[in-house]
Amino acid sequence: MKAVGKAHGFALLDLIFVCGIIGLLCGIALPRILVARQSAGAASAIGSLRSINSSELTFALTCGNGFYSPNLTRLGVAPPGSREPFLSPNMTASDSVIKSGYTITVEGTPFAGAPPTCNGLAAGEAAQGFRSGADPTEPTNPRFFASNSNGSIFEHDASLFASMPEVGEPPSGHVVR
Repeated sequence: MKAVGKAHGFALLDLIFVCGIIGLLCGIALPRILVARQSAGAASAIGSLRSINSSELTFALTCGNGFYSPNLTRLGVAPPGSREPFLSPNMTASDSVIKSGYTITVEGTPFAGAPPTCNGLAAGEAAQGFRSGADPTEPTNPRFFASNSNGSIFEHDASLFASMPEVGEPPSGHVVR
């Protein structure tokens, strides 16, 4: 008669049990990870709008003769005698950039009486004000942001950019504190 040996390793039932526990933990953690990702993207969008506000103010004070840049790409052009543009190259590659799950855009209506700027804008191309917006690229993200030459950043659950005036408060949304 042969002696029965001790079994080594995992049984199929043990493996299924462990996979079930891992699946349950992933099911609990995944929604929290997506919320954390959206929060990080929103924080990045707010930081980008603050950088744009600061860059626009610096542009107006140093190069624009009191007028603002009409778009992101112009903020990426350094003034004469400097190698540093008003805003970083990752934000000024085009007039609308995608960063951290948000589409960032800046617009300013050209003012006919604006003088030429030190970084190449012709007379009449600079703006008296500007508006900037950060709209999420994912339809499940409910946080939209916008700002203007007043410097306040507004939040709403729908796009603010289209209704954001270049100066003053938008008709909807609230100030981010």
